[in-house]
Amino acid sequence: MAPRLILASNSIRRYDLLGQVGIIPDIIDPSNVDETIYDQSLPPHQIALMLARKKAYSISENEQYKNDFILAADTVIAIGRKIIEKTEDIEKARENLNLLSGRNHRVYTAVCVRDQKGIFYNRNVETRIKFKLLSESEIHLYLNTDEWRGKAGAYAIQGFAGGFVVKLIGSYTSVVGLPLNETLNLLNGIGFNAQNKSKKK
Repeated sequence: MAPRLILASNSIRRYDLLGQVGIIPDIIDPSNVDETIYDQSLPPHQIALMLARKKAYSISENEQYKNDFILAADTVIAIGRKIIEKTEDIEKARENLNLLSGRNHRVYTAVCVRDQKGIFYNRNVETRIKFKLLSESEIHLYLNTDEWRGKAGAYAIQGFAGGFVVKLIGSYTSVVGLPLNETLNLLNGIGFNAQNKSKKK
């Protein structure tokens, strides 16, 4: 049987980004890794990498995937070393948006892939973003969209919050959830021919 691409994520954003370049994962199997950040002493980029690796390692333990390619990713947003975590609480989301208002922050998205030999490779992408100064009414309107729910940093750049960005240095797709250029390079580097795969799809 031909090797498959296993996406270790239930993120529709990552699935859609892959589809944007013609790649459709054969299987979506999100890991059950606890994404709670217990050790805040680690730099944000290391936390993103640690979580991406955990996700890939977790799925790789499934024997039925031993001859397949595995792709996992994780996104962390931080102001300095302070991480702005995902939230399901609207008041916490309001607090996070007030914290980001008018300030620079960094988005780290780590990608981890496993090849057919069981070897893991990873890449970490940093993007710098500045939000405009947000009014209370803008924050209120955004919270009503529910786009913040479950999002790193309490926002989704591809939605309403795209209007908050006054500066972006780095990878837009990384902020959405998957740096496409780096991901394609990793996949091609481990023998998964992304271009051929997309043609077949």
